[in-house]
Amino acid sequence: MARDYPSVPARVGGSRHTLTGARTSITLCGNVATHPVTGDRQRGGGVEMIGIGVVGYWHVHANDYALEALGHPRTRLVTGYDPDQALARKGALARGIEPAADLDALLTNPEVDAVTITTATSDHTEMIRRAIRAGKHVFAEKLLAPTVGECEALIQEADAAGVELVVSLPRLTESPILAARALIDSGELGTVTYARVRMAHDGWLAGWLPERFADRVTAIGGAFADLGCHPAYLIQHMLGSAPVTLTATYGSVSAHAVEDNAVVVAGYADGAVGVAEASFVTTPGAFAFELRGTRASLLYGFGQEKLTAKGGRFGEQTWSEIELPDAGPRPFDLWIDAIEGRADASANRAAATELTRFVVAANESARTGRTINYQA
Repeated sequence: MARDYPSVPARVGGSRHTLTGARTSITLCGNVATHPVTGDRQRGGGVEMIGIGVVGYWHVHANDYALEALGHPRTRLVTGYDPDQALARKGALARGIEPAADLDALLTNPEVDAVTITTATSDHTEMIRRAIRAGKHVFAEKLLAPTVGECEALIQEADAAGVELVVSLPRLTESPILAARALIDSGELGTVTYARVRMAHDGWLAGWLPERFADRVTAIGGAFADLGCHPAYLIQHMLGSAPVTLTATYGSVSAHAVEDNAVVVAGYADGAVGVAEASFVTTPGAFAFELRGTRASLLYGFGQEKLTAKGGRFGEQTWSEIELPDAGPRPFDLWIDAIEGRADASANRAAATELTRFVVAANESARTGRTINYQA
């Protein structure tokens, strides 16, 4: 049975729209059939779990996705690879698997049905393309690719090959965001005129974020191209995927070659304003957002880990706490469900492409010191 995944923004003429993936009952997983009811993968009459390979330990989330593969009831972790042999050995040892001799060895391993891509962002296009051409399903860390054109080409190639491609956009299914989106859709907030999302951590203050994240070429930027992806796609989720203008201000408190502090302001055709903030130099770390509407407003974080509302039916005098729903399926779950024919991941791919468009425009604005006319 297909699970319900949230709507994500689609780029339609610059206005606010959502695109909800259609449910599907297709029971095909690469070249391996799935049981039409249980979804269990079958070879020769026996049931076998999806074998996962790790491609790259460059990103700090590589081991997180390896843990998801180990913890998911329908997947198993097979092997891992990184061109840096020290990273490959460390990553494989941490999860009790054998490192692959090279990428070709991983991609031709018959036990590997799908791969997680956590290489340097600059390598995503090549790594993902090679995985697709090897017939492997792909789960990618954000950004999907350095440019919108590369994103679109990878998606087209994956679709043609019958390969499931999913990008990690995990905040979309967290409880506070699901609650906020439901209140937007219900009209309780009226017209949303302002949205602000902030994500920050102390990675370069406490020394746990690797210095390789300061390489502008391999990381495709600094704090905004990494941590800032989350507030960026959440602003798009709340206000629409295609603003009219984008203005970015980047700063470096820690003297790295890339920004460790970033604020990006998106202006929309209907007058709404979205603010996406990211920082590698904040103690303590923070995830916070606010939504201001013509009827009511929402706050999350800012010193309290709860969602509160004020205005409209919630009252004008005090902030009322909103009961949160259960969190939705994580992107890794969407990926596995899509591989097994339980879900359609096309909305995720559309959102990932628009996220890249947003980040590329923000980087251009910061580089040039001017406001970017955001082209749909």
